[in-house]
Amino acid sequence: MPKTENFRPVLRFAAMSDVHFKDYHSVERERFRTALANSYAFAAQDAEHPTLDALCVIGDFTDRGTETQLQAFHEALTKQLRPETHLILSIASHEFGDAGTAVAEERLARIFGKKPDEHAVVQGFHFISMSPSKKFSPKNGYCEQKRAWMLDQLDMAAADDPKKPIFAFQHPHIPNTVYGSIGWSCDDITGIYDDYPQVINFSGHSHAPINDPRSIHQNNFTSLNMGSLSYFELDEFDKIYGTVPPDRAQCAQFYIVEADAENRVRILLYDILTESFFPEVWHIDEPSNRDSFLYTDEKRKKDNLPYFKPQAVLSVEVKDGGACVLRIPQADIAEEYVNDYDIAFRDAKTGEALRRFAVWSKYYLRHMPDEIVQEVDGLIPGKAYVVEVWPRNFYGRRGKTKLTAEFVAK
Repeated sequence: MPKTENFRPVLRFAAMSDVHFKDYHSVERERFRTALANSYAFAAQDAEHPTLDALCVIGDFTDRGTETQLQAFHEALTKQLRPETHLILSIASHEFGDAGTAVAEERLARIFGKKPDEHAVVQGFHFISMSPSKKFSPKNGYCEQKRAWMLDQLDMAAADDPKKPIFAFQHPHIPNTVYGSIGWSCDDITGIYDDYPQVINFSGHSHAPINDPRSIHQNNFTSLNMGSLSYFELDEFDKIYGTVPPDRAQCAQFYIVEADAENRVRILLYDILTESFFPEVWHIDEPSNRDSFLYTDEKRKKDNLPYFKPQAVLSVEVKDGGACVLRIPQADIAEEYVNDYDIAFRDAKTGEALRRFAVWSKYYLRHMPDEIVQEVDGLIPGKAYVVEVWPRNFYGRRGKTKLTAEFVAK
C-alpha cells in the first residue's frame, strides 16, 4: 500500500466512472462489488478516520441505461453502501441510451432519489457534480443554464473557504487536459473552471488508464481521468491494433482520494483485478496555489528516456504465410513507465523503410509482462527483413538504445 507520511485524513472518498452494468450478471458487477468492499476495508485500517465519506460515480455506470441495468446498479448500492457514505451519482450518454434526457432523469429520480446535478458538503469539503443536458457530442452537451449553475456553485464553494479544494465532476474530459481528452472531451465546458485553481476536476468517458502519468493534469486547475471498470481505450493512433488493445477487458481501476485538515490532498490509484494499489500517489499540497502544482506540462519528465538492458535480445519467430511473431523484452526507465515500442521493418538489402507501427508496453496492467509478444502479418515470403524496435516514453521520445533482428519471411 502506498505510504502518505504525516498525513491524517479527515475526508476519504472513492471516485470512478464508466462502470457499465449490463442486463446480465457481467464482470463489471463483480468488479464494482470488489471496489466498494475494498474501499471500506482500506478505510477501516485508519484508526483515526475509518470512514469512506463519499462514493462518486460519474456517468456511464450502465451500458445502455435500461431499467434493468439501473435497477441492478441500485441493488448493488443497496447491498453495500453504508449510511455514512454520501453518494454522488451523475448520468451521461450511456444512461440516456436511446430513451433521451427526460427518461434518464426520471429514472435517476425514481430509482436513486437523485437529481442530475448536485452540490453537497461532505466533511466540510464541497462536491459539485454536473450531468449533461443531452446526449453530448464532442462539441456540445452542456447548455448555458448548466454552465451558469456550475459557476454559481463554484462561487459559493470558493466563498466558503478559498483555500479548500473543490471537488468537481462531469463525465467527459475537458479538452487539452488529461490523457484521453483528445478524443473524449466536450468543447462547451472549456474554461468553466479556469478561475478556480482549487478545483480538482474528475472526468471519465475515455476509458484511459488512470496510472498513465498524463491522467493527472494541472494548469489553471487540476484535472483527473477516472478510467473504467469495463475496458480500456487509449488516446494514441499509431498502434497496430488501433486505440483498443487486445487485452482491453483487463481493466478495472478507480481512485481513493483523501484530504487532511490542512487542505492537502492525496490521490491513490487502485487496481481491482489484483486488489492492490499502483505505486504512485499523487500529491496536491496547496490546491489553491498554482505555483505549487507538480503535474504541469512544464514539469513533465520528458527527458526521462527508456533503455534496453545490454543483454536484451529481440526474438523473431518466422511463421508460414508471410507472418512472424516478435518477442520484445521490456525496456527499463528510471521513473514512470515505458509507454510503447516503435517498430520499423526495413528491406535487409536496401535499408528501405517498408512498414512502421507501435505497440503498447501494457503499462496499464498492475503487473506488466516481462515481454511483449506481437504477431505481424502481410510480409512477403522469401524477402529478407530487418526489424528495429525502440522504446518510447509517454511524451513520444525514443530511448537511446534499440533492438534489431534480421530474418527471411516464408
